[in-house]
Order: sequence, then structure tokens, then C-alpha cells
Amino acid sequence: MKRDGSRGIKVSALFLLAGLVLLFPVLLPAADYPAKPINLIVPYAAGGSSDMVARALAKVAPKHFPVPVVVINAPGGAGITGRVQVVSAKPDGYTILFGYGSGEDLVTPHTMKPPYDVFKDIQPVCQITIASLVIVVPAANPAKTLREFVAWAKNQKREITGAVSTKGASVDITMQALMKVAGVKAKTIPFRGGAEAVTTVLGGHTDFAGAVPAEVLSHVKAGRLRILAVCLPERDPSIPDVPTFIEQGVNVTTMGAIRGIGVPKGTSDAVIDYLESSFKKVTQEPEFAALMKDLAHPLLFRDRKTFSKNLRDGFDVYGKLIDELGLKGDQK
Repeated sequence: MKRDGSRGIKVSALFLLAGLVLLFPVLLPAADYPAKPINLIVPYAAGGSSDMVARALAKVAPKHFPVPVVVINAPGGAGITGRVQVVSAKPDGYTILFGYGSGEDLVTPHTMKPPYDVFKDIQPVCQITIASLVIVVPAANPAKTLREFVAWAKNQKREITGAVSTKGASVDITMQALMKVAGVKAKTIPFRGGAEAVTTVLGGHTDFAGAVPAEVLSHVKAGRLRILAVCLPERDPSIPDVPTFIEQGVNVTTMGAIRGIGVPKGTSDAVIDYLESSFKKVTQEPEFAALMKDLAHPLLFRDRKTFSKNLRDGFDVYGKLIDELGLKGDQK
């Protein structure tokens, strides 16, 4: 009996294709993605800047996502715990990181080795915003400007203290740089997020705090806190009356805290493209723009390519600052 050679080739091809699917499943995303809720992991406690922006995204997301986008706070380990949760997750687009580009990604690796590679184990999706960094003091402090605060601090017969969101991240390093350049003896005390740091300075347990505007504006308006300066090359449009560090004689500037979205290594391009496109549409909604205005965050959506460049640039900027000033992420 004559065998059908073409049939044998077809069967072999089918087996080969099946083998490729087993070996490289991430290359073949499900056509029905997303089919269940997407978990947006925020690696900080509730109430901080990243948490507030993430919740604004989740609130408007139903207009462009067929499934819920659920904010899950995973604080701990100076921002590392939540990132490990994302890195360890299945790369299927259902566990994604918010806050990619924060100090734990651009600053911490210069001072300690995290249990993952910031650029290899996390893939960028898009940038949502960049938050400026500010120094605040309780209303009871006599200083009305950064110059006055520096003079006040130098007259204290003790080491002053400052609350920061997480150890060795952008706010911490920026506050360390400020104090070192200004010649002030100070120690930063890290917490599990910006909300906890702000609560500490409100209670008078530290002399100052480093924060982003969204975390302190309600307290500033209520007269409980005072913003002394912002650390950007130019003034922040959301708080135009607040001068920069440089304007007040302290030659320190950073690019702020990037707030972006990342996914685990191995996530398919199709899933990343879907997330990038959908979140872009969310940021274009007037409702989201209004929420961001209330949070004093500029709308700075950037696509995957531009976001990737901003991450690398930020990493280099903070690395240079740390090297030049001999800063450290872990103060004994």
C-alpha cells in the first residue's frame, strides 16, 4: 500500500507546532485577553502618591478595559516586596506593576542589590506621570523658606531627622543630598510609603519630610504643613509659588519620581501593546485629567520606547548624584 508522504509531512508539522507552543507559550497570547480582572500592584501602603495615581487609573479604566483593574497594595521591604510579587507572577498580563520608575528602580540598585534585575526582569509598558519631590516642615517650625530652615537646622544642638517614604529611594537620596550640600547634620528615617512618612512629620516626630506634592497638599491647604522647596530644574507648574532648591542656594536637582507601568519578563508584545494602548486612552479621558489635577500630578504619558529611555536616563542621573556626593541608601 502506498503511503501518503504529504500526509506524513503535515502530521509532523502539526507535532512540531505543538512542541513550539509548549516551549514558548508566552509568544502566543490568548485572543480573549483580558478575560479576568487585572491586578495592579502598588508596592507601597495605601494613601501615598503612587497609590493615589493608581486608584485614579483604576477608577477611569472601565471606560477602556472590559474587566476590572484592581489596585492591590503590597508594601514592605522598602518597595521590594511588591516588585518581587510582580516579577514572580505568570507573565500573562494579569499581574502588573504600578510605580515602575520610582526610586526603588532607579536609585536603590546603586546602593544595594535587589533580588531581581530592574531592567531585565521587568518590562516597561508606559509612563503615566512624573512627580516632583518637595521638602515640608510642620507649621510650628519657624522656617518659611529653605534658607531659613537650613539656618534653623544648623542652630540645633542635635542631629535633625526627616521622614521619607522608603529607604534608599529617590526621596531619601534627594533629602540626603539636600542636607549634605547645605551642610546640615541630619538623618532620614524611612517608612512603608509616603502616607506614613507624612503622618510622622504631622505628629511632630520628625523635623521635616521628603514627599511628593500629592501627599501633602491637603495638609498644606489646612495649614498643618509648609512646603519649603521643590527639587526640579524648574518650578513645578502644580505648585508655581514654591521655589526650587537651586533658587534658594542649594545646588541639588533631580528628575523627580517616575510613575509608570511594568510587567514581568516574558510577557508577550501583544499583551504589552494592549495595555499600553488602553492605558493611553484612560489618560486621555477628561475625568482622569481632573483627578490628576487634584493630585497635583502632570499628565506625562509616554509610550514604551520613550518610557524605556526615561528609565535609563533617570538611572544614570541618580547614579551620578550618589557617586558625586558619596550618598548611601542604608544609614546606620
